[in-house]
Amino acid sequence: MSAVNAIVTDIEGTTSPIVFVRDVLFPYARKALPGFIERNHSRPEVGQWLRRVAEETGLEANDLDALIEVLTGWIAEDRKHTALKALQGMIWAEGYRSAAYVAPVYADAVAALRNWRANGIPLYVYSSGSVPAQKLFFGYSEHGDLNPLFSGYFDTESGGKRSSDSYRNIAVAIGVAAPEILFLSDIVEELDAARDAGWRTILVDRIGDYPSARSGDALNGHRRVTDFSGIVPD
Repeated sequence: MSAVNAIVTDIEGTTSPIVFVRDVLFPYARKALPGFIERNHSRPEVGQWLRRVAEETGLEANDLDALIEVLTGWIAEDRKHTALKALQGMIWAEGYRSAAYVAPVYADAVAALRNWRANGIPLYVYSSGSVPAQKLFFGYSEHGDLNPLFSGYFDTESGGKRSSDSYRNIAVAIGVAAPEILFLSDIVEELDAARDAGWRTILVDRIGDYPSARSGDALNGHRRVTDFSGIVPD
């Protein structure tokens, strides 16, 4: 088998606790979103996403109250919509820069990522959160700025995380053959899609995020580890 020449990692439940997004970032965005849109709707980088929401929902682009209602509803549903993720990323940027919070990253993940990078393995992120949000997350982590560890970032602009075509797109973008890419995630269905695209896969089944260990049929043939210290790219 060929060597691993790229590692792609998810964030929530993989490098970082699931509860941070659920209990810190989502509530912050939900509370801050109305004021953010009212203050910034005329900015081109904000307006383009509001227009996209309006087009998809049949609303008027200048009906801010209706757009805010739709977006807050999407936050409550944890909807993986690209426009919502982009707007959330801008809101979260304000929170990070004002030191309202810092992003938690598991120490074992930081140690492994640094080791792999030092050994010449390019590292990438693929998350449902927007690329700007990913960069903020790792840029304002409790371990300092981790962005220099990564060679690139991918979000739902590459496609849904449970679609094998998304992983094919990413392989082309990074220029590495599918069998030489290792994908790390806590979601079996995402790993299934990556495997269908020819990638190697490992399920990160952290006790803090998944108290009931997954085993047997629940693994669907994927290798399982409980933290990054158990991962040896080979």
